[in-house]
Amino acid sequence: MFFKVLSAHISGIDATEVQVEVDTADFGLPYFTIVGLAEGAVKESKDRVRSALRNLDYNIFSHPITVNLAPADLKKEGSHYDLPIAIGLLASHSPDAYPVNSTLFLGELSLNGALRGVAGVLCICSWAKNFGIKRIVLPQENAEEAALVSGIDIYPFDHISQVISFLRNENVCEPYKAANNSHSAPELMYEHDFADIKGQFAARRAAEIAAAGMHNLVMMGPPGSGKTMIAKRIPTILPPMSPEEALLTTKVHSAAGLLTHKGKLAQTRPFVAPHHTASDIAIIGGGAKAKPGHVSIATNGVLFLDEMLEFSRSVLEVLRQPLEDGKVTIARADRTVTYPAKFMLISACNPCPCGYLGDNRKSCLCSPAAIERYRGKLSGPLLDRIDLHIQVFGVDYKDIKNIADGESSYVIRKRVAAAHKVQAERFRDSGIHFNSQMNEKLLKKYVQPDPSASKIIGVTMEKFALSARAYGKILKVSRTIADLTGEINVRSEHIAEALQYRMLDRE
Repeated sequence: MFFKVLSAHISGIDATEVQVEVDTADFGLPYFTIVGLAEGAVKESKDRVRSALRNLDYNIFSHPITVNLAPADLKKEGSHYDLPIAIGLLASHSPDAYPVNSTLFLGELSLNGALRGVAGVLCICSWAKNFGIKRIVLPQENAEEAALVSGIDIYPFDHISQVISFLRNENVCEPYKAANNSHSAPELMYEHDFADIKGQFAARRAAEIAAAGMHNLVMMGPPGSGKTMIAKRIPTILPPMSPEEALLTTKVHSAAGLLTHKGKLAQTRPFVAPHHTASDIAIIGGGAKAKPGHVSIATNGVLFLDEMLEFSRSVLEVLRQPLEDGKVTIARADRTVTYPAKFMLISACNPCPCGYLGDNRKSCLCSPAAIERYRGKLSGPLLDRIDLHIQVFGVDYKDIKNIADGESSYVIRKRVAAAHKVQAERFRDSGIHFNSQMNEKLLKKYVQPDPSASKIIGVTMEKFALSARAYGKILKVSRTIADLTGEINVRSEHIAEALQYRMLDRE
C-alpha cells in the first residue's frame, strides 16, 4: 500500500518540500530500499528505522518496502528523515490510523526509538510557516528552537511511541509554547572593556567609527601594540541586533548546527576569530555538504583576522566577493547554495615579517624583498574593500602607569547606538541598515560634501592615485563621522578625518 508523509530539505538557510513516499507490497521477497538521491545518513535511515520499530514490536519488514524521497533529482542529506520514514511505514499498513495532513515530520531515531535533535530546524520552521503547513512534529530537543517561529503548531516528543499515540489520538497534546521567545535587549555583560586600553586614542577612535557604520578595519603595527586587545573589545561597543538581524543570524547558526542558545534568538553580535591556518573552504564555506563558513557565521557581527598577513593569499582573496556583495554563493556539482555574509571585517597585522618596521623601540631586521613579499599578500583589490586603515604604535611601558583609563565600552556604545539609530531611520525604506552598505545611488543622496571638502578629496585622489572604490569608502566613512557628531551634512573636517584612515593607500 502507498502512503505519503511530508518532510523538508535544507538548502543554505532556506528549505524545500520533500515528500516521503512509502510503498509496501503484499507479496515478494523482503527488502527495504530508499531511492531519490539519498546520501550517507539518509541511506542509513533504513537500519535505524528497522531497529526502532522492531523494538516496539512492529514486525512489518517481511514484505518488499520502497521509500522514495521526492523530488528525486534533489540530493537528500541528514538524519532528520528517520521519523517521517518510520511514520510512513506504519501508516502504509493502516492509513486511517495516522492522519498526517498538513503535518511535517523531522527527527533522528535511535535504535530503541528515542528521538534525537537535528540541525536546521529554525530554517525549516520558517519555510513551513510561509508554505502553509499547520503543524510540525519533531524531537523534544528542538522544541525551543522551533518555537521561535510563531504562527505554527509545534509538537515535540522524546520517543516515537509518543508520536504514534499522538497521531492515533490516544493521548491529547497541546501545541508547545515556549516560556519566553520574545526578542528583548539583554543586559550586556562583557569580559573585556575599552577602559582597559591605555593610550591608543587614534586606534580607539577608528574602532568607534568602524562600529558606528559597520565599516571594515585593518590595524597595522608592531607586536604588543594593542591591536588584538582593541579588536576583542569592538563587540562591547556594538548594540544588540534588531529582531530581523537576530533571526537571520540565528538561522545561519541553525544551518551550521552551532546553536548554543536553545529557544532564544541571537542577541549579541557574533565575534568569529579563525586561526591563520584556516583553509579557504573553512573561511568561505563549502565542503561536501556546502556548510556555511566563518564569513556567514559572522553575519551581522565581526570577523576578526588576527595576524592577517599570515593567512594564505588564497584565503584573503576569497574574502573579496563577500566583502563586496554581503553574501556567498557556493557552487557544487549537485547544488548551488547562497548564504548571507554581512559581517564587519576587523584585521590586525604586523608591518613586516619580524614585526618591528617603523617601531621606535626595536630595529627591523627584514630585507626590503622580504617586506615586499610579506606585504604583497594584501592585494590592492582587497585593500580597496577595507574602509579604514590605521597604524598602531607601541606604548612605552614607562608611560602606561601615567596614562589614565580611557572611556568605558558603555559610554562608547551609547554613541554608537545613537549613530545606528540615525542610520536605521535614514535607510528604513532602502533595504540596508548601515552607511557601509550604501550603493552609489544612496551615496549621491546622503553624502554631499561642501566645496571645500570636495577640493580636499580631489587633491588627495590625484596625489595618491586612489581608486573609485576607495573614493566611495572615504565618503561612507565621512558620513559615519558626521553621524557620530550629530551633523546632518558632511563637512570638510569629516572628509579630512576620513582621509586619515587610508594609511596603506598613502604608502
